[in-house]
Amino acid sequence: MSDSKLAELARMIEAWPGLVSAPAAELIDDSLVLLDFLADARRLADVGSGGGLPGLALKLARPDLHVTLIEADQSKAAFLIQAAARLVLTDVEVVGRPAEEVGRDPRYRESFDVAVARALAAMPVLAELCLPLVRVGGRLLAQKTETEDVFGATHAIELLGGSLDAVAAAQSGARAEGTVVVVRKVAVTPARYPRRPGVPRRRPL
Repeated sequence: MSDSKLAELARMIEAWPGLVSAPAAELIDDSLVLLDFLADARRLADVGSGGGLPGLALKLARPDLHVTLIEADQSKAAFLIQAAARLVLTDVEVVGRPAEEVGRDPRYRESFDVAVARALAAMPVLAELCLPLVRVGGRLLAQKTETEDVFGATHAIELLGGSLDAVAAAQSGARAEGTVVVVRKVAVTPARYPRRPGVPRRRPL
């Protein structure tokens, strides 16, 4: 990577124990495939941000973005706060709470142009964690592989106010069979979603 701040992010990720299980440079490259799908988005939520991927990488590539990094693991949230400070990033907020709680918070619910998620959960679970955050007219971008049955999540997506728009090939060094699942937000998410923390994973829609 030629960009010095992306390289610095990679060094920070690799120096922090337990963040990633693959070379950070490859994972950053994988995150940047989402740039082609952001269009004119301004407010972005990265759900289950972990080591700031894809959220911090996208912020470095698109400084105009207002980025909210949602991460329930407190050690990872601490990393995100430190990384944003060391990279001197503005308009970055770290929310160290479960996505289920954030999705019910009026400050965040249906307020984002786009929500992104990488290696978060199976698609029905991911949809319940992310779509409540997206405004009507916005999009959910989920990084997946060709092996996952994304179309099996159609019922859950529609229940949450979404419409499956596309499954686009988006290969990178980290994902030879990478895809980006594009879900448009076409209706308000019913007030009962997301359910309590842990329930979406235990009982997927």
